[in-house]
Amino acid sequence: MTSPAVPVSVLPEPQPPAPPSRAERTLDGVLRVVGGVVAVWAGVLVALLDLIFATWAWETVQGRSGGAQALVGIGLAVAGIAAVAASTVLLGWFAHSSTGSRWAVALAAVPWFLVIVVGGFRTTEGDLALAGDNVLGLALIVAGAVTFAVLGFRHLVAPPPAPS
Repeated sequence: MTSPAVPVSVLPEPQPPAPPSRAERTLDGVLRVVGGVVAVWAGVLVALLDLIFATWAWETVQGRSGGAQALVGIGLAVAGIAAVAASTVLLGWFAHSSTGSRWAVALAAVPWFLVIVVGGFRTTEGDLALAGDNVLGLALIVAGAVTFAVLGFRHLVAPPPAPS
């Protein structure tokens, strides 16, 4: 015996979205290029701020001695390393989001590394932004390099987003 037929509602097929117009594609391309340029300059700015903070914090740490004052120095060191990691994560996320490219992390990482390397050379006046005895500066380099490496690896191995 068969059961009686029950009416079934059929939803209409969803219409595919209309392809973007030429003006929309051009605007999208321009915004991606602008996002890439901003990511490069943000990489330079973040590196300069990291160098300034590392130099200042290390001078503060060296000037402290004793129990409570040593805790202030340790707090500055931990806060500095956390700030470097957080700023590089935000910078990598911005570069990836603004350009839509998996390789966009390099737009922020390469200028960051170049500024950090230049900070390790003595100027003609004798100034040195990142001295070899600056443990906080060395931790800054490691924290930034590892964070950029993890971000880059994560963006490269992630599956591409599903088309919407």
